[in-house]
Amino acid sequence: MTQIIGALSEIADGYEALYCDLWGCLHNGRQPWPEAVSALQSFRKGGGRVCLMTNAPRPNRYVIEQLDRMGVPRDAWDLVVSSGDAAQEAMFAGAVGRKVWHIGLEKDEGFFTDIPPEFADAPPITRVPLEEAEGIVASGPFDEQTETPEDYRARFLLARERGLPMLCANPDIVVDLGETRIYCAGALAEFYESLGGKAFYFGKPHPPIYDRARRLMDLAEDARILAVGDGIATDIKGAAQEGIDALFVTGGLAADAFGPDVENPEPVALAEWLSIQEQAPRYAIGRLR
Repeated sequence: MTQIIGALSEIADGYEALYCDLWGCLHNGRQPWPEAVSALQSFRKGGGRVCLMTNAPRPNRYVIEQLDRMGVPRDAWDLVVSSGDAAQEAMFAGAVGRKVWHIGLEKDEGFFTDIPPEFADAPPITRVPLEEAEGIVASGPFDEQTETPEDYRARFLLARERGLPMLCANPDIVVDLGETRIYCAGALAEFYESLGGKAFYFGKPHPPIYDRARRLMDLAEDARILAVGDGIATDIKGAAQEGIDALFVTGGLAADAFGPDVENPEPVALAEWLSIQEQAPRYAIGRLR
């Protein structure tokens, strides 16, 4: 049964590293939560290491710049690993061809322009209209404030008929930007697959992002790792597939399911909801603190 805890410090001594989600755990897309920052700082002061693991569809330096702008202190983490890092490697290796139709925003420009050193001499990736593309790269909707996956039906049907594979740079389905819930690239990829298209994923819960984190942190196979996140289908499912413990932050995406007090999830409601989701994280907490 999932154990509800009141603070990360209650279990911190059992782990040498954290894979901590960002959106919904450390910040809300606009500002960090001070208690979450303090929890990570304390974990590091106790000798632990923190990998901020995010499904952001951008190379990690852009994520770090965003964290700096928000005011997240650098002493709260050791490194940042993004789904953009893992997906970018696949794209430059030619996973969906060299001519791609990009679905996404200007803020994801670095996904194409920051070429990893190992691919400096590779044939270039060129962004082209759908009609000329060999594949699709999805980093998010063109307009994340208003669009839904259904808005892409006609274009996705055309892409499916042409047999275009999709590289999904962010497997998240939705995130909360402040008080607004927006669709992510994962929702587009899921919809494309429902229409018969083929999609490849590189962030949580899929192995490449975990492999990258473990390699960069030089963690042993038997390292004691705790995954922290609010995404049941990404953070928690991914941890289960990797065979590591998870701390489910109930006050994130699914907060409405666990009673009126975001800080204190109701045990019965939590147990019933997790049973439906077919997940059993070792721990749960209202907000990371």
